Amino acid sequence: MHEKYMERCLELAQNGIGYVSPNPLVGCVIVHQDNIIGEGFHAQYGKAHAEVNAINSVKDKSLLAQSELYVNLEPCAHFGKTPPCVDLILQHKIPKVIIGCEDSFSQVAGRGIEKLRINGVDVVLGVKQEACREINRRFFTFHEKKRPYIILKWAQTLDGFLDKDRQNNFPPHINWISNKYSKMLVHYWRSQEHAIMVGTNTAINDNPKLNVRELAGVNPIRILIDRDLNVPASYHLLDGSIPTIVYTEIENAANSKANLQYITLDFSRDIIEQINNSLYQNKIQSVIVEGGAFLLNTLILNNLWDEARIIVGNAIFGRGVKAPVPKACEVVKEQLEDDHILFYRNQ
Repeated sequence: MHEKYMERCLELAQNGIGYVSPNPLVGCVIVHQDNIIGEGFHAQYGKAHAEVNAINSVKDKSLLAQSELYVNLEPCAHFGKTPPCVDLILQHKIPKVIIGCEDSFSQVAGRGIEKLRINGVDVVLGVKQEACREINRRFFTFHEKKRPYIILKWAQTLDGFLDKDRQNNFPPHINWISNKYSKMLVHYWRSQEHAIMVGTNTAINDNPKLNVRELAGVNPIRILIDRDLNVPASYHLLDGSIPTIVYTEIENAANSKANLQYITLDFSRDIIEQINNSLYQNKIQSVIVEGGAFLLNTLILNNLWDEARIIVGNAIFGRGVKAPVPKACEVVKEQLEDDHILFYRNQ
């Protein structure tokens, strides 16, 4: 029974993808005599947590004192944007709490479990623990490795090229490789992540918007690495329509538009480490990196990536910019019309 209800918690938790970062994805189920009497999930950052929504959904609150509460992540015991969930559980005298995995966030880290047990609550820990950590892999990477969860994404041709050879003074454009369904999928992926990052050459060559215009969803924070500020101010990434961070070595770069932040870094030192530290300090939990080749290869070379998603389109360029080759233990292949997609996980 424990696994059955924890699976339901995980289903509920998925509803928060793209809306709760930097908080974790959490679902909660309340069971009375093998019947679900309440459900909830964390729907938006700064709003009520899953346990609160589940308890509030129970019509007859008197049943809570004879019920079990299931949650995929340890309930919080500290005051953040909202009051501690542990206090609400104790207030309603819920006698048993089944938890998927412990929260490694420093302000929780076992304190919620300890407080429940000290107050006489029967706590079961570790139900479907692997699945519960997997759903919050971004959250755990952020808190345990002190950097965002990094997803590499690119499209390549059948003969292994990211782009055609660019001619000097040629207008910026995208050399499309994938089909329209893959494009929609990419926008869905973007909506799930906290931020999206590209380098200078990709920004200049493609003039991308890096938003989720193909579907309804939250636009990720845009991140541009532009050492010398070579990207023209008229380009989409600098239009101020979406919160954007520009990493540069130019000191006192003018911030002439809302939603546009310039951060100065020392490009003579390890730039990726500096960017990861900056993103961590800005509480950016996950980043999808969409190019270019130099940035992708640098992350692969330094083993600073967690997933790679490669769309192989039905095209042949013959020559151009070679696609990276990730070294990974796990590969999953899916078909999307005439494109196929490779998923790598860095073990």
